[in-house]
Amino acid sequence: MLAVALAIECADELVDGAKGAALPLIRHDLGLSYGQVGLLASVPLLVGGLLELPLGVLTGAGRRRRLAILGGGVVFVLTLLAVALAPSFAVLLAAFIAFYPASGAFVSLSQAEVMDIWPDRQAQVMARWDLAGSAGAVAGPLLLLAVLASGGGWRAGYLALAGLAALTWVGACLRKPTAAAGGDGGGGDGGEEQDEDRPCGARAREVMPEICRALRDWRTLRWLLLIEVADLLVDVFTGFLALYLVDVAHMRPAVAALAIAVRLGAALAGDAALVAILERTGDLTVLRASAVAAALLYPGFLLVPGVVPKLAVLAVLSAATAPWYPVLQARLYGSLPGRSSVAVTLSSAAGLAGGLGPLAVGLVAQGFGLSWALAGLVVVPVAVLLVPGVRGGGAGASDQARSG
Repeated sequence: MLAVALAIECADELVDGAKGAALPLIRHDLGLSYGQVGLLASVPLLVGGLLELPLGVLTGAGRRRRLAILGGGVVFVLTLLAVALAPSFAVLLAAFIAFYPASGAFVSLSQAEVMDIWPDRQAQVMARWDLAGSAGAVAGPLLLLAVLASGGGWRAGYLALAGLAALTWVGACLRKPTAAAGGDGGGGDGGEEQDEDRPCGARAREVMPEICRALRDWRTLRWLLLIEVADLLVDVFTGFLALYLVDVAHMRPAVAALAIAVRLGAALAGDAALVAILERTGDLTVLRASAVAAALLYPGFLLVPGVVPKLAVLAVLSAATAPWYPVLQARLYGSLPGRSSVAVTLSSAAGLAGGLGPLAVGLVAQGFGLSWALAGLVVVPVAVLLVPGVRGGGAGASDQARSG
């Protein structure tokens, strides 16, 4: 089960890595403005996130969740084919919008499943999940480079991505269902079967009070907020990085694609180190240290002159921010023990607000320039560091599992 889930996450991040590297080519081919680039990043997060919102509540666990994963995988592949064939901005935007709920069903529900199966090692499993994603993110630009070197374009790259995604869907079809150690349906004997027998409406009525309680609990809410804030210096920054390197640092598109591979490769190294570090060090200790490092490194990346020094600082910065997503996401699941569907739904809801981040960066870049837009992200590591719970620490589920 874990191997298939990690392959699904790898395929998802393979798409994301290739998208960031292909963005200058897409922009040139379709004649997009910075505002339209911002819309391509934000509107799918907002609209797609809204479509994804009820997934966790309605699917629950067991067979219903498995069917949602497989159905999401089909749409996942079809949206990649639609991107490859998109003749205009409108069609491209529609394909990106459809991709997000498909990814939510195919990827996010797979993540929830593995969180239910290993409730006492969520931080460690999330570190492996993020490592698989980082491997895919690194391979994405390299895949695009290989397609470009062979004479193809960004459209051929998306066709290749669709083929690889189809292989992971076949793996999801062939895997055997695995019983969770504890989960939304109660886990154990017959819990999931009882969950499957309940109508979707009845399940939604039961889960909604849990969602409302979670939103009133600061222990859960802070992790939701931090995931979206931290993402500004992870995925949002990566999404604009190729444009920054081409338009501000004046690199060629192929060099910018290679630079993204350097960033993602450094993040991959950070994720690999994190798997070992979390077996010896508390997750919040790692998070605090990485936030301090990022607060120093990100301004250095923006200010240092020269291509080689800038890429060197970028590599160290990327390794430093590698713990953010796995630690924060594991903390979110740990704050909702046995309620992974609630965590999926809350993550989708938070993603709606987080979708304003790329749009804000795109609009600021349109009005004041991309360099000023990215300069505003210097506040992100400071915000991560100052949130209560990160600053003060305290033993959480992952710490207890590590010490136990």
